[in-house]
Amino acid sequence: MEKQDFMKRAGALARENIAGGTGGPFGCVIVKNGAIIAEGANHVTTENDPTAHAEVVAIRNACKTLNSFQLDGCEIYTSCEPCPMCLGAIYWARPERVYYSSTKKDAKDIGFDDQFIYEEIGKEYENRNIPFLHLEDEEATKAFQDWTAKNDKIEY
Repeated sequence: MEKQDFMKRAGALARENIAGGTGGPFGCVIVKNGAIIAEGANHVTTENDPTAHAEVVAIRNACKTLNSFQLDGCEIYTSCEPCPMCLGAIYWARPERVYYSSTKKDAKDIGFDDQFIYEEIGKEYENRNIPFLHLEDEEATKAFQDWTAKNDKIEY
C-alpha cells in the first residue's frame, strides 16, 4: 500500500463513523513496515469520553498490538490535523512521522475549533478560564521520591 492508500483509509474511517452514528468526522490509521497495525475513529459522544479522539483511539490500539507504550518505526495517518490533546499523545507515543489531510482551519470551519486551547496553554494559571491551583500534598511528593529511588523503573 502507498501513503495515499493509508490516508484514504483514515478518511473512510471518518466517513464510516458519521454514517454509523458512532462519532465525529475523524479517522486515523497507524502503519508499521508498510502495513496498518491499528485504526481509530472519534467516539467522544458515544463513549462519553472526551479523550476518545481518533488519534488517541488508534494510538491505544497500536500500543496494545505492539505491546509497547511507544510507536517506534510507525507512521500516523489522520484525516485531520491533530488537536492539542492528540498532538500531546502523538509526541508521547513517538512515531516517526504524522500525515494529515484536513487542516485545523478546515475543522474550525465545521465547528471543531481548538484555538482556545492553544491560547489557554500560553496563559498563566491564574488567567486561564478553568482555574489551575497548586495544592501540594505529602503523598504526591513522596510518590516522586519513590520514583526517583526506584532502581528498576521503566523510563519513558
